[in-house]
Amino acid sequence: MPQPDLPKAAHADLDSMLSRKFGKEVANYFSGSRLNRVSFLRANHSFLSAALTHPSTAFLLLKDLAPLAKDPTRLEYAGYKDVWPLIGENPFLKTEEEIISDYNSTITTPQLLFLGLDETNMLGFEWTVYKGSPFFALDVTPKGSFEARANSLIRDFEARGLIFIEGRLHMSLPAPEAAIYAQARALLDWNARNPYCASCGQPTLSVQAGMKRICPPKDIAFSSNSIGSTAPADRPACITRKGISNLSFPRTDPTVIMAVLSSDSRRVLVGRQRRWPKNWYSTLAGFVEPAESVEEAVRREAWEETGVILGRVVIYSTQPWPYPANLMIGAIAQTIPDGENIALSHDPELEDAKWVELEEIQEALRVSTSGLEEEPTEGYKEGDLRLPPSTAIANQLLAAVVGGFRWGLPTM
Repeated sequence: MPQPDLPKAAHADLDSMLSRKFGKEVANYFSGSRLNRVSFLRANHSFLSAALTHPSTAFLLLKDLAPLAKDPTRLEYAGYKDVWPLIGENPFLKTEEEIISDYNSTITTPQLLFLGLDETNMLGFEWTVYKGSPFFALDVTPKGSFEARANSLIRDFEARGLIFIEGRLHMSLPAPEAAIYAQARALLDWNARNPYCASCGQPTLSVQAGMKRICPPKDIAFSSNSIGSTAPADRPACITRKGISNLSFPRTDPTVIMAVLSSDSRRVLVGRQRRWPKNWYSTLAGFVEPAESVEEAVRREAWEETGVILGRVVIYSTQPWPYPANLMIGAIAQTIPDGENIALSHDPELEDAKWVELEEIQEALRVSTSGLEEEPTEGYKEGDLRLPPSTAIANQLLAAVVGGFRWGLPTM
């Protein structure tokens, strides 16, 4: 399958002091969304209520995190009339305070997210000075109180010839759609993973259109009154209800990924895991640990995985990675002159690591890139080096070092 084009960086054609000094900005796959998130309006239920039911509003449906689509290259969006049998007339008619006061942990509701406004459609929805088509995401995975309604909705869409794209990675979508899918997937996955409070273990409630989960102080399910009572009862005390607690907000896990140059700038260090296809290599990568800078994480991971010792580290570009919630921080680093010896004895993560001449990297980028589950591209010769596709930041880092970045040229 052909690799999709990458997103265009913001103001890519604008000349500035920073672009002249550091090169043009690089936008990686899963970034570059056309949506304005207007995050400050997520708690405004009047706004959300009006946006939800507008004729221009689009809903991206996901079942077990698989997005609804026409085929692997085209997402399909639903309208309000399609989803109201599942979500009800309008879940935002109540204020956040009313929703919290009426909380009943025995009732399951489908997770609904507000993603943002598509400002390329200025003839759509308007709210004060903000214009554009509203985008929401909806988890239609059948469960709990709405299982039957979700199954009915799924059957209706499948009867139209639509599919929920299965698979771990979805990297064949056009870049603008991939960015919307990435936002929806990461947030739905976070909500699904956090149904209980990390402090007290009680069920949590989604608020602010899916961007926050709280531990309500009362719960109708805790009522000790007669059967059928709707009077909520106090829940046990929880520390998250006092002050500010980051336990209730979506997480993003920073991860470093780096193209490592030899001290003479003539070779690049690549590695492979045992489960990867034969001859398929990539750049090194690893998680940033607490109280660790990005530069320190790059040096630590390189040494732990391959034994090489790094000097200068430069941050190059970043990539959101919604599997489940990573931010890939791409760096270019260089070894010190006597730090190039490879040793895989520290961390057993890699099966192999090796230094590759820049000319071989350049040729592999031309004819031998593919995803882990894809066949090599046309022109590949058996036994040659294989590298990640252009939709992976590893590819962009390698392209940068063979394209002139190592000489200090503004190739970003």
